[in-house]
Amino acid sequence: MQKKRALFVSAFIVFTLMILILPGAAFAQTYTYSLPQQFIDVYWNADGTSSIDYVFIFVNDPSGPTIEFVDVGVPNSNYDMNSVVAYANAVEVTDIESSPYVQPGVAVGLGSQSIPPGQTGEVRVFIGRVRDVLYPDDVDENYASAVFSPNYFEGGSISGPTETVLTYHLPPGVQPEEPRWHEAPPGFSSEPEGGIDNEGRLTYTWRSSSSDATRRYQFGASFPKQYIEEDAIVTGAGPGSAGAASVFSDLVACLSPFLVPLLCFGGIAGMIVWGVVSSSRRKLKYLPPKIAIEGHGIKRGLTAVEAGILMEEPMDKIMTMILFGVLKKNAAQVVKRDPLEIKLEEPLPDKLRNYELDFLVAFQETSKGKRKKALQKMMIALVKSVGKKMKGFSRKETVAYYKDITRRAWAQVEAADTPEVKSAKYDQHMEWTMLDKDYDDRTRDVFRTGPVFVPMWWPRYDPGYGGAPARTAPASAPTTSHGGPSMPTLPGSAFAGSVVTGVQSFSSNVVGSISDFTSGITNITNPPPKPPASSYSRSGGGGGGGCACACACAGCACACAGGGR
Repeated sequence: MQKKRALFVSAFIVFTLMILILPGAAFAQTYTYSLPQQFIDVYWNADGTSSIDYVFIFVNDPSGPTIEFVDVGVPNSNYDMNSVVAYANAVEVTDIESSPYVQPGVAVGLGSQSIPPGQTGEVRVFIGRVRDVLYPDDVDENYASAVFSPNYFEGGSISGPTETVLTYHLPPGVQPEEPRWHEAPPGFSSEPEGGIDNEGRLTYTWRSSSSDATRRYQFGASFPKQYIEEDAIVTGAGPGSAGAASVFSDLVACLSPFLVPLLCFGGIAGMIVWGVVSSSRRKLKYLPPKIAIEGHGIKRGLTAVEAGILMEEPMDKIMTMILFGVLKKNAAQVVKRDPLEIKLEEPLPDKLRNYELDFLVAFQETSKGKRKKALQKMMIALVKSVGKKMKGFSRKETVAYYKDITRRAWAQVEAADTPEVKSAKYDQHMEWTMLDKDYDDRTRDVFRTGPVFVPMWWPRYDPGYGGAPARTAPASAPTTSHGGPSMPTLPGSAFAGSVVTGVQSFSSNVVGSISDFTSGITNITNPPPKPPASSYSRSGGGGGGGCACACACAGCACACAGGGR
């Protein structure tokens, strides 16, 4: 009897917690409304991503509760939450998060723009960046297939037919005779309407005056893959495939109402971690997508710094490379390492590059905040300059070319058979060796034993060196194999440590958080996509969005079902 009572108490506690913690899970399906119109625009971008813009016209039932949230499915989990923006009745709303009911999907809280019973409201949701959305074409290996299923809504909550207008915006540059549309779903025109949008892109538009907003429709088109990044195409099973993974995913979607209580806390924690990681990665992606548009051939003649920009190396490493460059050119000297202070040489040497001059000017600012802004301005100009130089060239081929230069530079350093030759080769190729992803470890390894013959510019980098290294050449200096005097030396580990920590100290002592510093640049050079201007007379405009999933069982709420809750 006591055991049964304990079991009953435990069950009662669990049930009570479910009600207190997850009221939405228990009372999620209470809205009743119609959707007389929806407008969807899907932008297939040159970097292989898609941007999706939805406009929903909701008419709330007079006897229904106020519509406070709208859940919208997305094609997959590889979307950028920071790129999502939403409007309700032309007023921007900021309560946007991962949906607890639509997986994957976003939940938009309408706040003051919630739709009361008997009222009409317009909701616009723009998802600016979704990755892994293009697949190989089944017919032509030189084409990419773009298949999309719009968001669909919970059966039983929505009533009446829906006018649906869906428009594909093909990648920039696609010519009228090149793309091919796929078979349209029932109820839509068999052939889409062709057109050109305000950006000069080709468009395909499908229409239906009486579609079913609770039904999953699928649209598609193919275009030459030369207009997108080669590595953007997903290999393997395409969207909508009925493989085991798809079936399992759909089964989970069907059982989600029962799994929500069990997965609540883990799911919330996972979403928070994912959001933080995604946001941090997004801040560091400063290269404009247009640089990645495939051209032809290798762009030769870039400096190591410019090649580093093309490889999207961390900003603190790029700026340390610039620092070493101006020191080697005798344009400046380090007065203090912590915090970093630089004194310009007068007169400045000729043939300094624009980014080197901007770098030196930035360090004349005594205010740390003004210096940081000046360095950000320098980096923005540098990124734009590299973008102009890469116009018409292949980024993929060019990156491979400069990675090979980096490989050969390290090979020369590591193959040197004497400390003096090794030091000379490292000095000669220093900026190129820094482009190696294992630069820190390789530098320490190569100078782990033996002395380092310090380069002529080293005293300008290390104020404490003062021309008096750990071991200097005696009065009767030994000669090199070339007959010249031997340079002063430092223990290899000390030299390597000083060079490697230069990048770290640059970040901590000059710009602070490298993520925040780079974010200020990314917002200019590679901002999240903005919602396009409205294609319609209403404030909401045309849109795009959707989902590539299906329900594996009958009579259940599919993972892509959205709408009020």
